[in-house]
Amino acid sequence: MHLLWFYVAIVLALSDILHTQLMWKVLNNFYIILGGLIYHSVDNSPLKTWVVHELMEAAFHFIVLSIVFLSPTVGILAATIHFIIDVSHTFLIGHMGELEHRALHFLIESVFFILIYGL
Repeated sequence: MHLLWFYVAIVLALSDILHTQLMWKVLNNFYIILGGLIYHSVDNSPLKTWVVHELMEAAFHFIVLSIVFLSPTVGILAATIHFIIDVSHTFLIGHMGELEHRALHFLIESVFFILIYGL
């Protein structure tokens, strides 16, 4: 139980890599079409389209982590912190390289789960 925080942070990082690989390499054409459909259904707003994208990504992480840990609570916590970090760093930091992006996520998510499961 003491290392649960670490396992959750690792699985969330792997889930993020899996999401990236699935969406941008396997389902690329579908993902671009889906983005266009969302864009036109939310008043042609890039900001709203991006938020919907981030919410869908959070839903993906919720499903993956809920299945891996057999706990919807872990899934909700993981999806929520991941969503908050994605939205926050986009507004506060702007563009980051992939390594910096993943390191930022892992650091903040690890601290978050240490506070919940590690103490």
